[in-house]
Amino acid sequence: MRNKLRIIPLGGVGEIGKNMTVFEYGEDILIVDCGLIFPDEAMPGIDVVIPDMTYLEQHADRIRGMCITHGHEDHIGAIPYAMEKFRCPIYGTRFTNALIRHKLEEHHISGVTVTDVAPKETVKLGCFSVEFIKTGHSIAGAVALAIRTPIGPVIHTGDFKIDLTPIDGEPIDINRFAYYGSRGVLALLSDSTNVEHAGYTQSEKEIGETFDRCFDKAQGRVIVASFASNVYRLQQVADVAIAHGRVVCFQGRSMEQIVKIAQELGYMHIPADKIVRVEQLKNIPDNMVCVMTTGSQGEPMSGLYRMANDTHKLNVGAGDTVIISASAIPGNERGVARVINALYEKGADVVYDRKADVHVSGHACAGELKLMLGITKPKYFIPVHGEARHLKMHADLAKELGVSPERTFVAHNGAVIELTARKGEMKETVPAGSVMVDGLIGVEDVVLKDRKTLSVDGLVAALVLLDAETGRLLAPVEIYSRGFISMKDNDTLINRASELVYEQAKRFESADKGEYAAIKNSVKSKLKSFLYSETGRTPMILPIVIEV
Repeated sequence: MRNKLRIIPLGGVGEIGKNMTVFEYGEDILIVDCGLIFPDEAMPGIDVVIPDMTYLEQHADRIRGMCITHGHEDHIGAIPYAMEKFRCPIYGTRFTNALIRHKLEEHHISGVTVTDVAPKETVKLGCFSVEFIKTGHSIAGAVALAIRTPIGPVIHTGDFKIDLTPIDGEPIDINRFAYYGSRGVLALLSDSTNVEHAGYTQSEKEIGETFDRCFDKAQGRVIVASFASNVYRLQQVADVAIAHGRVVCFQGRSMEQIVKIAQELGYMHIPADKIVRVEQLKNIPDNMVCVMTTGSQGEPMSGLYRMANDTHKLNVGAGDTVIISASAIPGNERGVARVINALYEKGADVVYDRKADVHVSGHACAGELKLMLGITKPKYFIPVHGEARHLKMHADLAKELGVSPERTFVAHNGAVIELTARKGEMKETVPAGSVMVDGLIGVEDVVLKDRKTLSVDGLVAALVLLDAETGRLLAPVEIYSRGFISMKDNDTLINRASELVYEQAKRFESADKGEYAAIKNSVKSKLKSFLYSETGRTPMILPIVIEV
């Protein structure tokens, strides 16, 4: 391992989210980001999905620290789960760390050192020196990392865009990237999310005029759905609302928490008399109300979803203007469309990204990605933060700018990219993948498979009653169906199934208890075959043997 830098993505390549990258040199390990993704429809009952951290658990004594690029869930959401497995110091900017501390408190995890680092400052972690570089993104406190290693500096951009007129007045520190580029960058790990879009991402300030026109036109309440973490967007909307004589009401637990943190840290400035609680709105005319809520991605438990489906204190109705200030994350399109349709059915005027400029991305388009490559001039290039097509397209951009394909690594989670001063190669893999979390425990693939079977084909239970002393059958076998067929409307099928199982269950009468498992498997197999032949479906079969 001497004189070799190993870069190991544990999440965030070949997928959007779950970002986590390991840097390893000698006996030192540095972790960058520790995120999660939320489950899709194919993961019933799953709360969150986090990276497989087996490799880090095996080498916990070598971990020198964790550096965080920004506070989005796909970069910090798995930190509490990591800290339950291993303790290490965490470094991030003020706003990022405020969100991390709140998350650790929610999970009742104490004893973790979380240190605030400002852009341009450097932390020393084993053989690594990490400089935080100001970038632009859709959340306050976003940074890139310049990781100085014994064989050269590595730049990790985090999620970024090049916005020269940001809301906070502090643009990306291009000069610092150029500084490293002029001295030689060993490797660049760069955000690939928006590589499919040509040109440059709009500035956040450019959508201010659209908000102004929407508020000017609105006759009733204005309801704005946005990402809770985009405090610059929330500030922009609040400023426009107040300028039009409206008060502001924040809805959604995550939004209320983040607004509170942002105000305490000075990232948001809204006069106290302009913020009202939901209970106060009944005494305020509709044309003086602006509600900011969660739900821009159509999440079933979010504020906007419940408003559109009459399960919220602020149900949407005719005369309301609803602005969805976000674009659908890949995979969320159907959920967003359902909410938009429900809002139209309620008589609301809905404004979203296909109708007006009410959202700009926080990710760099192809033009900005080329600029980053051109400024840093890396010897090796590793596209990250994207699905397979994003990584491949980003690699093609690098090739256009002169980065050799032999020095570009389109990786997968768990791949080990080994670099020296003279060569680089992608080698063996380490344990990686996804850990599905339900409540406080991880869920294995076999459990998820069972849940899918139950959700699609249901359950059939066969109850067998045996005499505890003689082993004789005491009654006909009882069959119960849940989510498979209606028992009331399928008496004949249920009776035939009961008779079939009874014939198989007679074997219990002459068997030793050690043979019960084999007999239950036989019952299960016969019943499964019978039900499939009769219905074309394969429910989960649960034989239950009770001795009385």
